[in-house]
This record gives sequence, structure tokens and C-alpha cells, in this order.
Amino acid sequence: MSYLFTSESVSEGHPDKVSDQISDAILDSILAKDPNARVACETFVTTGLVVIGGEITTKTYVDFAEVARETIRQIGYTRPELRFDCDSCGVLNAVHSQSPDISQGVDTGGAGDQGMMFGYASDETPEYMPMPLMFAHRLMQRLAEVRKMPNSPMRYLRPDSKSQVTIEYDEDGRPLRVDTIVVSTQHDPFKDSDTMQKKIKKDLMEHVVKQAIPEEMLGKNNFTFHVNPTGAFEIGGPHGDTGLTGRKIIVDTYGGKAPHGGGAFSGKDPSKVDRSAAYATRHLAKNVVAAGLARECTIQVAYAIGVAEPVSLRVDTHGTGSLPDYELSTILQKEIDMTPKGIITRLKLRRPIYQKTAAYGHFGRSGEEFSWEALDLVKKLQKIAK
Repeated sequence: MSYLFTSESVSEGHPDKVSDQISDAILDSILAKDPNARVACETFVTTGLVVIGGEITTKTYVDFAEVARETIRQIGYTRPELRFDCDSCGVLNAVHSQSPDISQGVDTGGAGDQGMMFGYASDETPEYMPMPLMFAHRLMQRLAEVRKMPNSPMRYLRPDSKSQVTIEYDEDGRPLRVDTIVVSTQHDPFKDSDTMQKKIKKDLMEHVVKQAIPEEMLGKNNFTFHVNPTGAFEIGGPHGDTGLTGRKIIVDTYGGKAPHGGGAFSGKDPSKVDRSAAYATRHLAKNVVAAGLARECTIQVAYAIGVAEPVSLRVDTHGTGSLPDYELSTILQKEIDMTPKGIITRLKLRRPIYQKTAAYGHFGRSGEEFSWEALDLVKKLQKIAK
């Protein structure tokens, strides 16, 4: 029996993603001058206002307001009529330093908090990611590209948008086709709502959907396509809805295809295992699948605050592994340093690389910033497995 699975993505102009990007832009600005800084930066956005809070301990100075304004400018909130723009919004700073109770454990190389983190990979896409999520991300990336074109064919677009993609899978878990696409995109006012809906749908199909999703997965347009299902979408962004750092953790990870430990990523330096260990488990899971040791792999790791070594590491290959799961777990625990220091060193995480991760997912991406996507453990794992 075939089945359906759905994932969503949101654009860089979505209010929660605006918050994530501001938090990570501040983190990058600090790490560029002080790689050993402790940063846990949270951002809240609403009509005409940005509030920056959290715990930051650093030897350098960063103008948070200027970083926030420049980030908002890059996203595209530059027009006063949007009721949230880079030049007129207020920016409040409510940051304080990290608690000494926490820092005394982190100073010795321990984890910055307790908790469990998950990494996942599957062979259903070249990126070793779930197909519905990758397609949803591609739709949002392409929509942003079209919006920012100097002579855009969709000049009416505004920054806020969301997508959702449903894929039909066969009984063996192989993707068959796109079943449903949902896109909601903010736009300038139209005089006639029916004309607006038809034009946006036509333009999205031509300039976005067919550019972002392979033709063979669309078939002969034999899929359901919902565009702005509630009608007009003129009021959006932080004016239409408040935004907060860390509210899109499923969009950031695996689109619901894998468990999530609950901790958000953006605004956190790599001493916080919420972020660094999630990157490390993705790195391991991806290399396990790429090495041919499994078609699908989920890895859980857990830490105690102030303690360097994980309290547990578990591998689940969902019945697709060439070795028993407990053997793979033993191999990874023995061969790979999963202490916070080991992860930070292996993945080069004390660099200003994080703003780019804050929109369109932290995984399945290319570029030197995404060190956890490297397939540098494949030969080692294949050799050990023999």
C-alpha cells in the first residue's frame, strides 16, 4: 500500500525566520571577533519592533541594532507600508551575561545543557534528506530568488511566504510523485481578488514550481495545487504575526520525518549541544547512509550539563542496516569523539557560519559553511564495517 507524507517550509521573510536570522547574524558578528564567546541570543519581532534578549558573554562589542537592521534589509523589509522595515523599526536590547553556574561546567569542556539530540539521513534524495522537505525548501528559495530579481516577473511579491509538499511513497518507502503543493505568499494589493488569485497561481507554476521541482515528480501536472487558500495575503511578516527565535524547529531539521529533541539552534554558540550535537548526529547519520551501511538512519545522543562525554548514543537504521544497530552504535562510540570539544573541532564550529543556516533548513545544504554535510567518514566507516 502506498502512503502520503507531508513537510512544510517557510521563507526568510516569515516572522519566526526573521527572528532566527537576526539571532544568528548577531552570533556571527560576535564569533568573527571572539570565537570563544558564549552566546544564547533570542529575538522577538512584531509591528515596528525588534526585541533582542538572552545571555551573551564576550570580550568584543557588537552593535546589535545595526546588525538587526542590516539583516532585515537583506531579507527585503525595506518599505514603510509593510509596517515593519529596516530603517524605522525600534530595536530594544535586553541581553545579559551567562550564568556563572552554567559557565563553570562549560569552561571545563562539558556540555552547555542537558538534553537529547537527533540526526537523520535517508537515500531518497541526493542530499540524503526527506523529499517533501527538500522540495518545500526549494519552493521557498526559488520564490525568494524571483522576488529579488531586478526585473522580477512577480514584482507584486512581499517577503513572507510558506510552502507545503506532500509526496506519495510506495510500500517500500520509495517516493513516487508529488501529490499536493500548498503555497501561501504575501503580495501587494490587487483591485480584483479573482484576477489576483489566477495570476499568482499561474506565475507560481511557471516561475517557481516548475523551476524548483523535477518534472518527473510532477508528472503531467497531476497534483493538487493550493495557492493562498484563504484568499488575499497582503498583511504579513512581523506586522501580520509576531516572530520568535526557535519556533520553526521541524522546518529547520527533517520536516517531521525524524524525532526532535526540542532544542532550537539559532542564536546559540557551539558549546550548546542543542546545536552542535544535532549537527554532529546529522554528520554521522549521513555518512552511515552514504557508506552503504543503511538506507535510512536515525541517531540519538544525550548529554548531562557540564559533562563532556554523552550519556548515551543510539543508532536506528529502521530495518535497513547491513549491520545490527547495536554494532553500528558501538563503532560510532568507539571511533568518533562526541564530546562538545571534539564536535566543535571536527566540524570547525567556532566560525561565523550561522546566518546562512537560519533560513531554508540546517541540513541538506551545500557550501563550506555546512561542514556537517561532508562525506568525510564514508571510507573509514566502510573499512571498519568490513
